[in-house]
Amino acid sequence: MTAADFRRIALSLEGAEEGSHMGAADFRVGGRIFATLASQDQGYGNLMLTPDQQAEFVLELPEVFLPIPGGWGKMGATHVRLGQANEDLLAGALRTAWRIRIEKNTRTKKKSVPRRG
Repeated sequence: MTAADFRRIALSLEGAEEGSHMGAADFRVGGRIFATLASQDQGYGNLMLTPDQQAEFVLELPEVFLPIPGGWGKMGATHVRLGQANEDLLAGALRTAWRIRIEKNTRTKKKSVPRRG
């Protein structure tokens, strides 16, 4: 797979939009990032997963998925080796990151709704 494939699949997800963060393409739903191409020069796409989901992906396919080094990786940010992924695998991984972001967006909206007294 390539960065172009990553972009195509990410943008096929409902409500997904491309933006830019620190000069790199990112993919958002509800205005929040679920994936980026910040590491495409190294052959990676990046997914914003939960730490538990990241651990499952890395355990199952360590040749494809690895934590991003440092604090972001500890929070679930995960590299996907584009050259090692196939269409179904990449689509499933992007769909997982997208779904996690939608769930977080929903929880955040519920918390921010003022209560009526």
